[in-house]
Amino acid sequence: MTMLTEEEGKMGLRLARAAIEKYLSEQTRLKAPADLPASFDEKRGVFVTLNKYRNLRGCIGYPYPVFKLKDAIIDAAISAAVGDPRFPPVTKREFENVTIELTVLSMPQVLKARPKELPTHIEIGRHGLIVKKGMCQGLLLPQVATEYNWSPEEFLCQTCWKAGLPLDAWLEAETEVSTFEGQIFKEAEA
Repeated sequence: MTMLTEEEGKMGLRLARAAIEKYLSEQTRLKAPADLPASFDEKRGVFVTLNKYRNLRGCIGYPYPVFKLKDAIIDAAISAAVGDPRFPPVTKREFENVTIELTVLSMPQVLKARPKELPTHIEIGRHGLIVKKGMCQGLLLPQVATEYNWSPEEFLCQTCWKAGLPLDAWLEAETEVSTFEGQIFKEAEA
């Protein structure tokens, strides 16, 4: 994974904010500026997290690199603001008090280990998790385990829960567990 520079991360945050502002004002999708660095044309996984007074207000993204980074940021930002089913849409006035966090992902890698050995392959603070079983899938970003001070086992359990699976589903051979890394950029607290 090519790392973004700090300046590119700031550009990504500005792009996410501009996309949400345009959508909330005009209900139209922002067209990505033509002068973005080449890294924004690479296909990347990305998540946009919105926080209001340090509380989650929306989080949507793409775990896999299916879209150019610039397009993934714009789409994820708008979806985090108005399409996260856990929250009502962010209002234009409310958005003044929202801070944006951008997580640019590496390609997820399936862990090839016996279920009981999975925790030894997970580094808290570095890895995010994706758990899949049948039609169920859940993802938690790397920063979530750090925020809650989870052990690798707790992180696995919580990712299973997010997928709608029993907490111990990661111990079943047919459950697929993948790790990924994320480069995190944050706006200053509002």
